[in-house]
Amino acid sequence: MLTVATANVNGIRAAHKRGMGEWVDTRKPDVLLLQEVRAPDGLLAEFFPADGWDLAHAESESKGRSGVAIASRLPMSAVRINLDQGVETNTGRWVEADLELAATDEAPARTLTVASGYLHSGTENTPSMDEKYAFLDLVTARMATLAADGGLAIVAGDLNIAHREVDIKNWKGNLKKAGFLPEERAYVDRWLGQGWHDLGRELGGEGPGPYTWWSWRGKAFDNDSGWRIDYQLATPALADLARTAVVERAESYDRRWSDHAPLVVEYAL
Repeated sequence: MLTVATANVNGIRAAHKRGMGEWVDTRKPDVLLLQEVRAPDGLLAEFFPADGWDLAHAESESKGRSGVAIASRLPMSAVRINLDQGVETNTGRWVEADLELAATDEAPARTLTVASGYLHSGTENTPSMDEKYAFLDLVTARMATLAADGGLAIVAGDLNIAHREVDIKNWKGNLKKAGFLPEERAYVDRWLGQGWHDLGRELGGEGPGPYTWWSWRGKAFDNDSGWRIDYQLATPALADLARTAVVERAESYDRRWSDHAPLVVEYAL
């Protein structure tokens, strides 16, 4: 089984101080797709040394902001960073890598393409939503290309969109809020229309939840008042090989190492 985890770490340094390293050592994912890394290349490499990991990192041009990474125990044969430098606030929001799967008795050597994405949160009726929609258009175009290839691919990360009512605890109070706007949710419909499979929902049950993000404030975590905004989307060829999808919610508020919980999927690869 190949274990792939996606997590918004909310700052890699802070996450490690809170216990992320212990989680990685215990869970032992083969591939980690990270968002909001908020660190330079050198510091990130200290957490994922070259003797155990291949690492790809798209650092934000704005220090202390964004940043996405892929840490893989499989060898990388190619890395692609960002989508279009012509779109503002694009940097540190997309990194993609081709991972090489060794041949087995059941299958020949293959390539698995993985992408870690961090979409803008946006604020309704502000220019930040224009940036979000512009980036969503880029993501949609790239996903269409990946889907058309017919191979094994994962697009994962903090997409900052709750797709359906079962994906957000207080959906009625957020119908006009960024992250749950009809125009945003329509992008997820387009991706599914391209053939992508939402494994968190398909393997995680009909809901409500399981949620992947809860505010640090108040009793949101204790009351499970969350949003499902972290995804692993797989092409049909890969979705057929997905076996389990679990949101690894911390046992208690004080055991959290991020305001997001990792989404972990196991593939029969």
